[in-house]
Amino acid sequence: MAFRTQAHARLVVVVLLVTLSSVRAQAQAQPGPRQQAWAVLNSGLAEAKPNKRTEAVKALSLLLGERSAVKFAIHALHDENATVRTAAAATLGQLRANSAIPDLREALSDKDVSVVLAAAHSLFLLKDKSAYGIYYAILMKDKKSSEGPIQAQLDRLEDPKQVAILGAQEGLGFVPFGGMGVEAYRAIQQKDSAPVRAAAARFLALDPDPVSGDALIQSALADSNDVVRMAALDALAERGDPACIERLLKNLADSKPGVRYRTAAVILHLDDVAKSRRPKASPPPKR
Repeated sequence: MAFRTQAHARLVVVVLLVTLSSVRAQAQAQPGPRQQAWAVLNSGLAEAKPNKRTEAVKALSLLLGERSAVKFAIHALHDENATVRTAAAATLGQLRANSAIPDLREALSDKDVSVVLAAAHSLFLLKDKSAYGIYYAILMKDKKSSEGPIQAQLDRLEDPKQVAILGAQEGLGFVPFGGMGVEAYRAIQQKDSAPVRAAAARFLALDPDPVSGDALIQSALADSNDVVRMAALDALAERGDPACIERLLKNLADSKPGVRYRTAAVILHLDDVAKSRRPKASPPPKR
C-alpha cells in the first residue's frame, strides 16, 4: 500500500514537471505584448515603402523615455527618403532627445528644406540656439552670421512660397499666432510665405541675441506684410524689453488700424514691465 502511494506521488511530480515544461515552452514560443509590439514597429521601420517607414518613425514619438526610440529615430534621420528624414527630425524633438542635438544640427544642412524646418523646430523645443539662425534667415531673408549651415540654407530658402507650402504640409510648428488664424490660412492657400515668416518671428521671441531683437523691431515697423508685422509685435511683447518702446512709437501713426492697436498694446505692456523692474521706494522712516 505504501509502495502504491509513493508511486502515485512520483507520478504526480512527473506530471507537474511535464506541465511546467510545456507552459515554459509555450511562453517562449509566444512572446509577450511588449515583444510583439516592438516586432511590429521594427518591421515598419524596415519597410521598403517610404510612406510606411514614415508612419513607423512618427509612431516612435509616443515612446518618451525609451532609449531605443531615440536610437531608431536618429537612424531614420539618415534615411534616403526626405519624408522619412523629416518625420525623424520632428520625432526627436517630441521625444525631448537632447542626445540627438548634434544629429539635428547636422540636419540643418540637409538638402531638403522640409528636413531643415523639422530639425530647426526640434532644436527649438530642445532649447538649442542653433534653431534661431534658421528662423532669422526665414524672417529677414538674410543670414544672421557667416556660419556655414545658415549660409547654405539661405540658398534653399530663396523661394518663400516653397517654404510656406512645406511648413503647412508638414506641420512643423508653423502655427498662426495672435488671433490671425483665418488670414494666415487664406495666405497659405494662396501660397503666401507670410504665415511661415510670422511663425519664425514668434520663435525669435526667445532668442536672447540682440540681433534678433533688432530684426523683430525692423519687421514690426516696416515689413510688407501685416501678418508678419503683428507677429513681430507679439514677439517683442514676449521678449519684454522696454528699450524698444521709443522705436515703436512710429507705429502709433501707422495707416493700418490693426498695427496701430497692437503696437499701442505692446507699448503699454512693455511700460508695465519697465515699472515692475524699477526698485521700490523705501518707506519713510518712522518718527
